[in-house]
Amino acid sequence: MTPSKRFALVAGETSGDLLAGLLLGGVRQRWPDLTSFGIGGPRMAEHGFEAWWPSEKLAVRGYIEVLPKIREILSIRKQLRDRLLSGERPDLFIGVDAPDFNFDLEVALKAGGIRTVHFVCPSFWAWRPKKVLKLRRSADHVLCLFPFEPALLAQHGIDSTYVGHPLAQVIPLEPDRRAARKRLGLCDDDTVVAILPGSRQSEVQYIARRFFDAAVLMQRQRPGLRFVVPALPALRPRIDGLVRASGLQGMTVLDGRSHDALAACDATLIASGTATLEAALFKRPMVIAYNMNWLSWQIMQRKQLQPWVGLPNILCGEFVVPELLQDAATPQALARGVLDWLDAPERITTLQQRFTTLHHTLKRDTAQLATDAIEKVLQS
Repeated sequence: MTPSKRFALVAGETSGDLLAGLLLGGVRQRWPDLTSFGIGGPRMAEHGFEAWWPSEKLAVRGYIEVLPKIREILSIRKQLRDRLLSGERPDLFIGVDAPDFNFDLEVALKAGGIRTVHFVCPSFWAWRPKKVLKLRRSADHVLCLFPFEPALLAQHGIDSTYVGHPLAQVIPLEPDRRAARKRLGLCDDDTVVAILPGSRQSEVQYIARRFFDAAVLMQRQRPGLRFVVPALPALRPRIDGLVRASGLQGMTVLDGRSHDALAACDATLIASGTATLEAALFKRPMVIAYNMNWLSWQIMQRKQLQPWVGLPNILCGEFVVPELLQDAATPQALARGVLDWLDAPERITTLQQRFTTLHHTLKRDTAQLATDAIEKVLQS
């Protein structure tokens, strides 16, 4: 009898949990008796994943913001490495994004004879180009979300497979705005702005207040505007407090449900990150913004290789939506950017055509392609 497969995974943050959950759905069809464990979240648990630590432990972004958590994170990585190299060795380790945590772990596991796959090519083509050198040492194979990445990795001698972006499968090509509004208790003729201030505590800390101040300014000019704010449960108390402090009327804070919010809205004010790609797949106009610790911002700017930060602009190769970063992300500029979209339906139509083309490019059978690639790694 063939022994059952054992996969260890590490997925940090909500987006990593989503990607890993979709991946596990595919590999469990290939290996129904698969055992999986490591660091993960609720989407992974739906497929039988045993979380030794929750993915929220790794949910931190920025060079300075990580400092208060660094000792705990390093301790977790050491404990995990020791367990995987001792009595609980897996057949395969899959690091899902979180390169700053996963790369060193993968290097150690690979040296210990465990095959490694990294899911999500680090965006070395956009910033931090030296990441590709570490990726070469850490991963036996890379699963890429974007079609141009395998050719770039091949230049560095790294095996990889383009598997498409799982979100392109989850989000419909033609989102049903009316149904989403019905689920959220909104009317068909409401003008709705979705506000997404991020999924990390540090993002909410640095950008949410500006978003809500912008919403106040928008509502002064358009009193009938409605606002929806999807919030992760862990961030809900903080967001509720900021909404109360703003005095804003007509704002609905949701428990999660970011896809309903994006499907229902006319435009979105959104923190830079994976959510901007989700907004593009929903074909919604957006204003991308980000604000972080000043020192982190200075470091990040020096490592940036492209003029864009938001994924929709990077993938389209031009500024198809505005980005307002750091000091430029004032409430006045954010409000003006969103209202400009609401006043320009012809621009929205053009943007939706670009996003529809992008959606077709990214839509692949990710779980199947990833599982095929993983099986080849196991057989190599």
